Amino acid sequence: MIKDLIMKNRSYRRFFEDSKVNCDALRELIDLARLSASAANRQPLKYIISCAEGKNSVIFSNIAWAAYLKDWPGPPEGERPSAYIVLLGDKDISESFIWDAGISAQSILLGATEKGLGGCMIASINKNGLREALKIPEKFEIVLVIAIGKPKEKVVIEPVGNEGDIKYWRDTEGVHHVPKRSLDELIIG
Repeated sequence: MIKDLIMKNRSYRRFFEDSKVNCDALRELIDLARLSASAANRQPLKYIISCAEGKNSVIFSNIAWAAYLKDWPGPPEGERPSAYIVLLGDKDISESFIWDAGISAQSILLGATEKGLGGCMIASINKNGLREALKIPEKFEIVLVIAIGKPKEKVVIEPVGNEGDIKYWRDTEGVHHVPKRSLDELIIG
């Protein structure tokens, strides 16, 4: 059922790095994005895939992890993603692709979840560094990086408390807690 798949699709930030994701699996995930809706059907997104340690290391060094976890610099070696998908917007096709990026990323992550994988959309990117390292032409805007791998952490959803704090956090056991607003709070009419 789709709700079960969505409940399992969390933003994972720790992975079993030695559990490899092959490039064919990444191509299958991008195919899901390709088949998804696109504003005006322009299909302006392009993708760079990485499932090799060297390229993964370059991507990892140009992204930042978990802004709410101030004392956490990101996953240590052994807990890093074993694959990445870099989402690019082709400005020659369209100057507006933010809707496509959201739809595409969700399709990719739901597909990853169905495969027993997990991921995290990352928008905190050293775009100049990544562009230079991966030799990305200027006609492409770097929109997102999706980290993918076999999740190593437990993520739980809980209600937003009375104080209204929506910041995710980790407990002493390393469980990642994600507060969510109630359905009644979201429906206003």
